[in-house]
Amino acid sequence: MKERILLSLAHMGGSEQKYVEDAFRTNWIVPLGPNVNEFENRLEKYLGAGNVVALSAGTAAIHLGLVMLGVSKGDEVICQSLTFSASANPICYQGATPVFVDSEPDTWNMDPAALERAIIERKNITGCYPKAIIPVYLYGMPAKMDEISEIAARYGIPVLEDAAEALGSEYKGRKCGTIGEYGALSFNGNKIITTSGGGALVCPDAESAGRVKFYATQAREARPYYYHEVIGYNYRLSNVSAGIGCGQMEVLADHVARRRQIHALYKQLLADIPGVTVHDNPSDDFNSNFWLSTMLIDPSTGRTPDEIRLALEEENIETRLLWRPMHMQPVFADAPYYGGTTGEDLFNKGLCLPSGSNLSDDDIRRVCEAIRACF
Repeated sequence: MKERILLSLAHMGGSEQKYVEDAFRTNWIVPLGPNVNEFENRLEKYLGAGNVVALSAGTAAIHLGLVMLGVSKGDEVICQSLTFSASANPICYQGATPVFVDSEPDTWNMDPAALERAIIERKNITGCYPKAIIPVYLYGMPAKMDEISEIAARYGIPVLEDAAEALGSEYKGRKCGTIGEYGALSFNGNKIITTSGGGALVCPDAESAGRVKFYATQAREARPYYYHEVIGYNYRLSNVSAGIGCGQMEVLADHVARRRQIHALYKQLLADIPGVTVHDNPSDDFNSNFWLSTMLIDPSTGRTPDEIRLALEEENIETRLLWRPMHMQPVFADAPYYGGTTGEDLFNKGLCLPSGSNLSDDDIRRVCEAIRACF
């Protein structure tokens, strides 16, 4: 049996263990501590933006972003449909209703035209504008944020970026996660860097970051006894996990560079297969980290993405179908949806390819040879 090639495996840089050992040596085996502070500082320096709060998951970051934007029961929040469920679930945590919007074919992200139609129609139906907009940077690709931000500003609706897959990606030179009012990051085990499980929320100012920390530590008021005026959450990152993150920050630039190299190799090696297209930056405005390289398979080839997935699995290679759009999920069957069939078409044609920064060029060549054999 050939050695297994995984989709996106955690890739350690070497110094993570030192920070974790420091946590054990100093007995900081709790949420918060010096590693958390250092991890937040390094993220702020990398992003070129202050006020980053380290949290237990990217989902927690989206949830607290919605809390900070005042989303509550009865509100509506516009969310990209072509995404992972963690983009939408926190809307429901707040008792609000997700309103799903289709993607456009250039970036595969939120369609600005469908976004504006959704805003106008929801206002006509409910009498209120949606409370927030959540664009997603799918597989690391930035969305058309100029158009989305302009529409959001026109109607006075704040933007919460789901940049969980896009650490290191840039839109017109700005790091993803720093463009909207809030930006959510993820450090899950399969992301560009990992803290095993973890996330962060990029906040607009020190005051809002302080309030996020308050909510993330059970919303305990400043009294000599436990006193709570609002609902809080246990969402802060542990000092041990943050130690992994400190070590990972030392290799973040290398990990991003390697994923981009892998994407370029896929483009080169698959370029001559008719009906197969590797998704790429639409223009110089977009600079994806290519967290996952993806390809589309034209139905004219006579092959489906799932057939390719199963054929590669026989070669001990892990691939994954694209996210099934949220408006096609049973749990969100009653949620409003605006747009056409772009997201559905992408789901039917797309496949995610092994993209971990620890993969070698020979690994990528093996994947491409297996794909070529299918045609």
